[in-house]
Amino acid sequence: MLQRLEELTNLCGVSGDEGSVRAYIKEQAAPYADEMWVDNMGNLFVHKKGNGKKIVVCAHMDEVGMMVRGIRDDGLLVYQAPDIDAGVVVSKRVLIGKNKVPGVIGAKAIHLQTDEEFEKIMPHEKLYIDIGAKDKADAEKHVKKGEYICFDTKFERFGDGLIRAKALDDRTGCAIILEMLKQDYDCDFYAAFTVQEERGLRGASVVAYALEGDLTLIIEGTTANDMPKVPSHKSVTTVGDGAAITIMDARTITLPKMVNALKETAQKHDIPYQMRKGTKGGTDAGVIHKAGKGSITGGISVPCRYIHSTISVCSEQDFVNAFRLADAFIKDKKYEEVLS
Repeated sequence: MLQRLEELTNLCGVSGDEGSVRAYIKEQAAPYADEMWVDNMGNLFVHKKGNGKKIVVCAHMDEVGMMVRGIRDDGLLVYQAPDIDAGVVVSKRVLIGKNKVPGVIGAKAIHLQTDEEFEKIMPHEKLYIDIGAKDKADAEKHVKKGEYICFDTKFERFGDGLIRAKALDDRTGCAIILEMLKQDYDCDFYAAFTVQEERGLRGASVVAYALEGDLTLIIEGTTANDMPKVPSHKSVTTVGDGAAITIMDARTITLPKMVNALKETAQKHDIPYQMRKGTKGGTDAGVIHKAGKGSITGGISVPCRYIHSTISVCSEQDFVNAFRLADAFIKDKKYEEVLS
C-alpha cells in the first residue's frame, strides 16, 4: 500500500488534469472490478457486485496546482494559483504541461527588495516561473498558455515513520481505496475516484446522482495544525495520533450515529483514532450527502501537515490505520446500524 502511495503522489494530477492518476488507478483496480467506467466529468467508478446495501467509498484524484496564464517578453511565465499560499512557493521546482517542462518559481532577489517588500509575503502576481528561456519566442517553443503546472516533489520516507510528498491530499485516500478493492465485502460495493475536488467539489456533485448510494464513506487527507505555539484546542488533527473521524466541517455535519459507529469500530479493533476538530474546509461529502435522494456520509482522514503546498507530511501508521478503520467498518457491516 505504501508503494502504491509513492507511485500515486509522484504523478501529476492538478484539478482538471487528472488523466495520469485516473489511468494508474484504472490499471491497478482492473483485476478486482466487475465493471468500471468514467463519466463525462472524468470521475472513475469501480464496482464490485454484491448483495445488500449499496456502499460507496470516495476519494478525489486531483491535487492543488497552477496554470500558465501568460508569457512575458523576457521568457518568464505568469501563472494562476488558486488556493495556494504564495509564501510557500518561492524557489520551488515545478513541471509544466504534458512534456513536464522543468521550471522554478522565482521572485525579486532579497537584496533588491525594498524594506516594505522584505516585510511582506510576495503575492503570486509578483512571482514568475523561470524555464530557462531567453525570451518569449523561445519560451513559446516549450510551453503554452493554459497548460497545467504541477509541483516537482518526490515521495520520501523520513524521521520516525513519517512520509513527505506532494498531493497526500488526497492520494492517501486513493491508495486506501485501491487496497479496499482487494478485499471481499458483504455489500454492493462501489469506489468513486473524483475530479476537481479542490475547485469546489465539482466531480462529486454528479457522483450521488450516478450511484445513489445508501451510505458513502469519504477517505481524505486532512489538515494537521499540530505546529509549535499553536494551542492544542486549535489543532485540527495531530500527525501520529491515528485515523481522524469527521464530526463536521464547513459543508457537512456528520450524523451522530455515523460518528459513533466509526468510533465503536476503532475501539473494537484497537485502531488508534482521533476526532477531527476543525470546522473549516470541506470534502466531497459536502455535495454527496444532499444530492438526489441523499446519502448518509462519514469521513475518515489521514492527518497531513502543510496541505495545499508544495509538500505535505503524514504518518505511515495513520495512513495504515485509516485503511484499517474503513475496512473494518464495512467488513463488520456497521453501516447496517447507521442505516437502520
